[in-house]
Parts: sequence; C-alpha cells; structure tokens
Amino acid sequence: MKNTRILLAEDDSNLGNLLKNYLTVKNYETELFVNGIEALKAFMKEHYDIFILDIMMPEMDGLTLAREIRKTRPEAPVIFLTAKSQKEDIIEGFKTGADDYITKPFSMEELLYRIQAILKRTASLNNSRKQEFYEIGKYTFDTVKQLLVFGDEVINLTTKESELLELLCRYGKDILERNFALRSIWIDDNYFNARSMDVYITRLRKYLKKDPEVKILNVHGKGYKLIS
Repeated sequence: MKNTRILLAEDDSNLGNLLKNYLTVKNYETELFVNGIEALKAFMKEHYDIFILDIMMPEMDGLTLAREIRKTRPEAPVIFLTAKSQKEDIIEGFKTGADDYITKPFSMEELLYRIQAILKRTASLNNSRKQEFYEIGKYTFDTVKQLLVFGDEVINLTTKESELLELLCRYGKDILERNFALRSIWIDDNYFNARSMDVYITRLRKYLKKDPEVKILNVHGKGYKLIS
C-alpha cells in the first residue's frame, strides 16, 4: 500500500521543515514548497492525496493556490494553516472548499489528528455509499463523480458540497440535524465549522435554484430539509 502523499506549502522554512520531517516519520510522503507558485507547479506535475497550505505566502497565497487546485481537483482535501488574527481568511478559505484549518501555534499531534480524521472520513464516505445517483427534481446527482446535472449543464461539486448534498438526499424529506451534519462532515461542531456549513448550504441552494420545486429549508433550531 502506497504512503499518503502530502503537498505542504509553508513560507516559514523552519516550520515547514519541522512539519515535513514529522509527517515523514509518521509515514506520510511529504513535499515542502516555500511559495504558492512552486507548489502549484508541483501540483500540475504530481499527484497528492492531501494539501496543507499556509494562507499567507509570497507570490501566491494559500487561498489563491486552493482555488487553482480545485479547478482541476474539486474533491482534493485541503487544510489551511492560519494565524489567530485571520478569522476572515478562515471563512474565505471555507468558501474555496477547504476541509479544515488549524491556527498557529499548533502541536504536531493536532495536525496529525486532523489529517487522519479527514482521510478516514473521505475513505469511509467513499466506501459506504449506498446509492450512486439521486434524482432531485429535474437534477441528477452523481455521488461518485460528484456531479450535479441539470439538462446540458454539469456542475462539479467539491467533496464537502457532495457530502452535504448526499446527506440531505439520504434523509429525504426528514430533517437533517445541523449538529449531526457538522460532526459527520466537519468532525467538530465548533463556530467556524458551523459558519462553513452555512456557506455550503448557500452554495447548494444556488446550484439548485433552476428548479423552483427544489428547496433546502431551514428548520429552526433543528437543521435542514431537502424538498423536491
């Protein structure tokens, strides 16, 4: 079995090398890049399983790099490294489809836990899918390819968009409880993850608006319900 490959983009070479060495010892094949341009070049040539990106980097910041990565691989798992003062950047990061964030300073063990949680969740969802296609009004949702199709229009969903829409579909007209969705997809139901889920719900509503019969309803104090 091949080791998981990590692309690490961090302009602080001391921190970057510490992270690289630690993750390598933990059997993660890790490549370090000190700016977004070099990281993007590597991404275009090689396959990586997960991306750890510092938000503040020279030449190309982590947010821009994540957007470029997701143009080609919308399902790619991304973790942002941020400063405590970068709350707005964290929200912007979730808008790009980020899976998680971790604020500096942090422990190596915490980063390792977050990597393992994301990889485990992704593998679990891929292996446990009970249904490949859902009909949502006039839309067709392909859970494996992460595609939402309306007539001739095809929308490539990010991993989190796909996971959230799949949960809504699985629950049918029952209520998808907010905290359950947070723990299932984001692992932790903290404030930033809750804000992130709000962003994803808004994006799904935008994708589904071409069929007026399809709605994602807010159920006050409980969660969401998909109507089609």
